[in-house]
Amino acid sequence: MRLTLITFLLMNIVAAVYAQEYKYGPAEKDFAGYLFAYFKGNAVADEAVCFAISTDGYTYRALNDNQPILDSKVISKTGGVRDPHILRGDDGKTFYMVLTDMTSSKGWDSNRGMVLLKSQDLVHWSHQTIDIQQRFKGQEALKRVWAPQTIFDPSVGKYMVYWSMQHGNNPDIIYYAYANKEFTDFESDPKVLFLPKNGKSCIDGDIIEKNGLFYLFYKTEGHGNGIKLAITDSLTSGRWIEQPGYKQQTKDAVEGSSVFKINQSDKYILMYDVYGKGKYQFCISDDLDRFKVIDHEIDMDFHPRHGTIIPVSRQELLDLTSKWGKPKDMQFTFRKNPVLDGFYADPDVLYSNKTKRYYIYPTSDGFDGWGGYYFKTFSSPDLSKWKDEGVILDLKKDVAWGPRNAWAPTITEKKVKNDYKYYYYFTAAQKIGVAVADLPTGPFKDSGKPLIDFKPEGVKGGQEIDPAAFNDPKSGKSYLYWGNGYLAVAELNKDMVSIKKNTVKVITPDKTFREGAYVVYRKGRYYFFWSEDDTRSENYRVRYGTATSPDGPITVPENNLVLQKDPAKGIYGTGHNSILQIPGKDEWYIVYHRFNYPKGIDMGDAAGFNREVCMDRLYFDDEGHVIPVVPTL
Repeated sequence: MRLTLITFLLMNIVAAVYAQEYKYGPAEKDFAGYLFAYFKGNAVADEAVCFAISTDGYTYRALNDNQPILDSKVISKTGGVRDPHILRGDDGKTFYMVLTDMTSSKGWDSNRGMVLLKSQDLVHWSHQTIDIQQRFKGQEALKRVWAPQTIFDPSVGKYMVYWSMQHGNNPDIIYYAYANKEFTDFESDPKVLFLPKNGKSCIDGDIIEKNGLFYLFYKTEGHGNGIKLAITDSLTSGRWIEQPGYKQQTKDAVEGSSVFKINQSDKYILMYDVYGKGKYQFCISDDLDRFKVIDHEIDMDFHPRHGTIIPVSRQELLDLTSKWGKPKDMQFTFRKNPVLDGFYADPDVLYSNKTKRYYIYPTSDGFDGWGGYYFKTFSSPDLSKWKDEGVILDLKKDVAWGPRNAWAPTITEKKVKNDYKYYYYFTAAQKIGVAVADLPTGPFKDSGKPLIDFKPEGVKGGQEIDPAAFNDPKSGKSYLYWGNGYLAVAELNKDMVSIKKNTVKVITPDKTFREGAYVVYRKGRYYFFWSEDDTRSENYRVRYGTATSPDGPITVPENNLVLQKDPAKGIYGTGHNSILQIPGKDEWYIVYHRFNYPKGIDMGDAAGFNREVCMDRLYFDDEGHVIPVVPTL
């Protein structure tokens, strides 16, 4: 395909813009497994949606004992459904599924419609049937409606449903229509999406986007019974460049192709139904052009027909298995730690008096070289299950002075007149900024300039990162702490977005201090926590000291180690913490990050930017000493 340089660049800019619009749910870096939606066969009982899961993309196990997860008689007009296609929405948190509304017992030319389904959790699905012949005019000669699929079209910001239809004795043609916002109907009449230049039938279209281009895999129905490929840079332009040859790696007839990307990889898997042999074939590729059979690596305890696979997160796997049971031989465990789903680090924890919920504000980890550019928050009513509240600050869009390296945020709640405001201090481009919101979930507005972009007097090395905010319950004053290689403090002005320059003070406790300070007040003492060593080190750990004033000096106890690795449990790199007190109680928790379990210890330096957030109880003895924390799984 020949594209002008300008066109190619524009498409990549569009793709980048939509990537930055991502708000909720797991990013690719956080995916931990796969969901396979399929049906089983031509018997009416087998024409229903089934689910299977995998943690590696190669070994799949059926959920619900390989029985349907939805009742076809309830969701369809014909009493059967086939060809399930499942899609994660552009918002990251909504799922769409489309099905052929058909039972083969009534004949291959018997169906006229499809089923549209929508879900927020992969478990509960709303549904709506569409009979194309009844819904639209000019469809009197319609014979069949097959294999619908959905894709988000970034050029219009809508979900496109595409499928094949045959009218009379004419060829099967792939049509499309945009769904309404509710995903219950189409906005307009079906239009032609694709027909090969030879004018012959095509069915079972499957589109995947890569680098601003759309790859359409389709079956050449009735003339070769194989899978071909066409490419375009605009879904509705009609400019499809048909590629030579067939993409299936077998001489047997195939149908129902589907492509998915391997998590945290540049490789893709093309799978298809070798329907005459009653089997599936899987092929791998890194360019969506050349494919290699990997059937010997695939293990399934079921026999699927025409299905699709999407990536899912650890929490989504948990939700699926909580509903339909964990397969007996599935080799994975679910743990209470980590508390957040995916790669996150440097957590700051808050209880909001305004919403009566708990919040964690982490670094978005999983980017090479600590290259994350956005901040999220997660909320919980009970410290148990955490809800992804989405992106609250995007450096590329919201922070012109620091569009990179979104690290180590902190937040504080202050009562202003009769309401609460939230002041969010964050690291961007190795400087510290502040953003303000009326709710703990934002939207946050950046102040427009760095708050800390200087070294305190006498400091030569280190970085101006890792802010920590503290409201002193004794004096009512607020303080900001920061520093890597040194610890500095300054009193915040009443506006909370500026500091009193004459109060800047260096209070580094001792040589063990590296970064990640955090301060709490308990029974007349100020407790200072900090991290020792490097976040890439398995020995990254937490120490503490105390003071009688929020600006020091800090007294360091002899036995001041709070949290460290536990090799027997496979726990390493425990550090950069915050501390939570349950309101009104002397009950405390430490929230921290560690190497991701169990792979982190074998990742080398990459373990330092592929971390996970954990939480454990924190106790004090009768004399007020911090009792060493035992990290848990």
